[in-house]
Amino acid sequence: ESGDLRNRYGGEFGQRCLLARRLIERGVRFIEVSHNLNFLNGAGWDVHNGGILQQHKLIQEMDTAMSALIIDLEQRNMLDKTLIVVTTEFGRPPEFDSGGGRGHQGSAFSCILAGGGLNHSGAYGVTDELGKKIVENPVSVADFFATIHAAVGVDYSKNLYDGDRPVPVTDMGNPIAALFA
Repeated sequence: ESGDLRNRYGGEFGQRCLLARRLIERGVRFIEVSHNLNFLNGAGWDVHNGGILQQHKLIQEMDTAMSALIIDLEQRNMLDKTLIVVTTEFGRPPEFDSGGGRGHQGSAFSCILAGGGLNHSGAYGVTDELGKKIVENPVSVADFFATIHAAVGVDYSKNLYDGDRPVPVTDMGNPIAALFA
């Protein structure tokens, strides 16, 4: 790639996203890109202390890399065949605590789905004005996973087996129909 393209992806996380794009071009079917390898660089989204100082840097890194990846995949006609999922195990409350960080919030948080042939753009679901409570179109974890599986062509209704024990792929979830309309 040109130096300009590498620069558009940004720093460490962006270069991981660029590597992911290269792997996709070579046929790799599943790639996980971690935004932060906390054990390597000591910084990340776990911003219990001093988060007010870190959040803008983290958001800029994520925005730079993700926008470059999406545009790059689109220009290479690969976005419709590639599902990008950005998620976490919980959200953060809107207010800062006394340590300048944010605690955990499991009641409402954002995830991103891009590409993968999805026919929806914009937000799905609505929270209250503080982002603390879902007020419209809640999505369960099972439904979120079913949506991901459906987008990549995996039968979300089947069971996998651990010995003789059936394990549901999505724990009875259903894809979010509006994302496929």
